[in-house]
Amino acid sequence: MHRLKNDIGNIYFIRGVIYMKILLVGATGTIGQIVYEELKADAEIIQASRHAPDYPVDITSQDSIKQLFNQVGPLDGIICTVGAAHFGPLEEMTPEQNLIAVHSKQLGQINMVLLGQKYLRDHGSITLTTGILMDDPLKTAASAAMANGAVSAFVKSAAIEIPRGIRINHVSPSMLEKSKEKHGKLFQGYEPVSSTRIGLAYRKSVFGAQTGQAYKVY
Repeated sequence: MHRLKNDIGNIYFIRGVIYMKILLVGATGTIGQIVYEELKADAEIIQASRHAPDYPVDITSQDSIKQLFNQVGPLDGIICTVGAAHFGPLEEMTPEQNLIAVHSKQLGQINMVLLGQKYLRDHGSITLTTGILMDDPLKTAASAAMANGAVSAFVKSAAIEIPRGIRINHVSPSMLEKSKEKHGKLFQGYEPVSSTRIGLAYRKSVFGAQTGQAYKVY
């Protein structure tokens, strides 16, 4: 397949149509579905998740991540919208419960970068997912806030040395409008954000030119 690269460096045109091959990890989740709907017309989206029939992945397992990248081959973009964390009172939290966020939300996403960067074509992009709790904390969410903050700091630092013109950003969403019924009692006083705003933040990271950015959708 003949690929013509434009001046941006990470977008290709096939017979005048934008073509990119993007791996979306967490495709079956709420944010993952939003991202898929936003980008599907402009890219080939490989949908991966823990229970995906074609592209299963467990981001807490390096072997699982490696297997996924070997399966999908060269990419123009990597998006990760998945990551678990324990919610509960700090005085009751055990080190083991805190490690849920460390191994999943934090190290799981960071390992997607460390293991996936070599599968990206020059000028590709990586987009990770954090969240408002790192900036606007609430009770029972210390572990999630920790992981979000760690990922944010990693992105900012990694951006200054990741090679071959690869860009890396993270999207930090607030509670979604479509999740208000489920999570509204936890996020008291938070203004829900639309799926449109969430999708556009990921679009900006993938198709834009910035790197080391935190796209905060608050």
